[in-house]
Parts: sequence; structure tokens; C-alpha cells
Amino acid sequence: MALREQYVVDGDGKRTAVILPIEQYERLLEDLHDLAVIAERRGEELVSLEDMKRQLLEDGLL
Repeated sequence: MALREQYVVDGDGKRTAVILPIEQYERLLEDLHDLAVIAERRGEELVSLEDMKRQLLEDGLL
């Protein structure tokens, strides 16, 4: 993802804020949410692909 950011600077030229296109901002929020979910689930027991497929079939979701 190539960022097309613009910066807001103060009188000394120090960056104080950033402006992003809304699409890039929304993608960054999605990525942040995904990382938070991964971190929350880090300690959960792993499930094999076969077990997951079987469970999804039993639940009518596949």
C-alpha cells in the first residue's frame, strides 16, 4: 500500500498531524482491528482445517 500522506507542520516545521486519503485511513483501521483480534486470540487452542470444515458443515455455513 503506497501511502499518499500529507503533513501538517507547526511554525518550526515540526510535524504535528498527518492527512491521509479516507480509503487508506479505513484500510489502516481494518488492519489495526485485525491485529487486535489476533492478539486477543493468541492463547486459544488451535483447530485443524479438517475440524473447522466439519464444524462449518455441521453449522450449515459451508
